[in-house]
Amino acid sequence: MTEIFGNIHSLESCGTVDGPGIRFVVFLQGCPMRCLYCHNPDSWDFNVNKKMTADEILTKYDHVKEFLKNGGITATGGEPLAQIDFVIDLFKKAKSKNIHTALDTSGVTFNKNDTKKIDELLKYTDLVMLDIKHIDPVQHNKLTGHPNEQILDFARYLSDKKIPVWIRHVVVPSITYNKTYLTRLGEFLATLNNIQALDVLPYHDMAVPKYENLGKEYPLKGVPPLTKEQALDARNTILDAMRNTRKNMQK
Repeated sequence: MTEIFGNIHSLESCGTVDGPGIRFVVFLQGCPMRCLYCHNPDSWDFNVNKKMTADEILTKYDHVKEFLKNGGITATGGEPLAQIDFVIDLFKKAKSKNIHTALDTSGVTFNKNDTKKIDELLKYTDLVMLDIKHIDPVQHNKLTGHPNEQILDFARYLSDKKIPVWIRHVVVPSITYNKTYLTRLGEFLATLNNIQALDVLPYHDMAVPKYENLGKEYPLKGVPPLTKEQALDARNTILDAMRNTRKNMQK
């Protein structure tokens, strides 16, 4: 049997913001999107090679598993679905060891007309952490360089398959911190039946030094970080829209 290698950006042994509990986080290299607020621009390039097998990663997991309280393994990126064969192999082997698996993805590679591989992956996936970047298709394209149709399709697909989902949404002043867009996002989320959590992530500019070190211009230079009060307001706006939409759907 041919061994499957993943192109790995880095590993984090005790992640606390990448799913339930304390996680072993696998950052995969390569991403098709170019989000203006991306804090890992060094993960974009698919041609950076640091090859590892699932067995090698699980061996490293075993070395720290005693510290991973109520946790498991999270595959993130980059974009993990861009290396779906490797993630299938990793999660299949993880589940054989009763390890909780979480997939942190934008869903940008999803194709509703060809779901064979995603269906295989979902058999071994306990949780999907779905990043919805922007609810408006035009603004999503400006923000990421890609449309959001396949991402919203993926959200609906996960709902139909009853896969547990945490929604993640980065709120950026003047881009996604907008009552109309936040309300529309809540209205969309109300149509899904599998959401277990909503993570509103306030925009920050801590990645500026990374861009400088890579010789890249930071796209959102001058945009202030979102305050805690604004983040709470954004979350409440989304949740209010979800509640109101569900009430109207029940009438």
